[in-house]
Amino acid sequence: MTLRLRKFVLTAHVTSSVGWFGAVAGFLALAVTGINSQDAQIVRTAYLAMELIVRAVIVPLCLASLLTGIVLSLGTKWGLFRHYWIMIKLLMTILSTIGLLVHMQPISYMAGVAAERTLTNSDLSTQIQLVVASGAALLVLLVATILAIYKPRGLTPYGWRKQYVRKESQQE
Repeated sequence: MTLRLRKFVLTAHVTSSVGWFGAVAGFLALAVTGINSQDAQIVRTAYLAMELIVRAVIVPLCLASLLTGIVLSLGTKWGLFRHYWIMIKLLMTILSTIGLLVHMQPISYMAGVAAERTLTNSDLSTQIQLVVASGAALLVLLVATILAIYKPRGLTPYGWRKQYVRKESQQE
């Protein structure tokens, strides 16, 4: 990967990852507002906005972060399977993406309910689920950010083999 392309992909990856984090933080704020507000119109607006944010912002940023992360790791010295921290980030991102897509159903349900009627106590468990899930997503994204910054040591067995082969080819 050329330096210019690497910087472009890195910029896209960081931007999409930070955007994903910020959008989930906004989603969490709306979810908390949906539970705590006594104003039916504010609650209705919060759940309708949550669905819009997820579909128009969070899902595209999530997919962009996953794709650019894979491209970046394959096109740099870090590799996709050489370091444990990259594999952990990849696994966390894949699981977060799956979790997000699974949670589209309760998000759409709450938006549909909010569009049709005032929420009741029977909707409370779904409301709590949305707060907990978005809080957990923020925690996972924070851990992924920490891994990306600190890059803890630890090569995978594949990474050790690649390093050994590279050292042997340099000695010849």
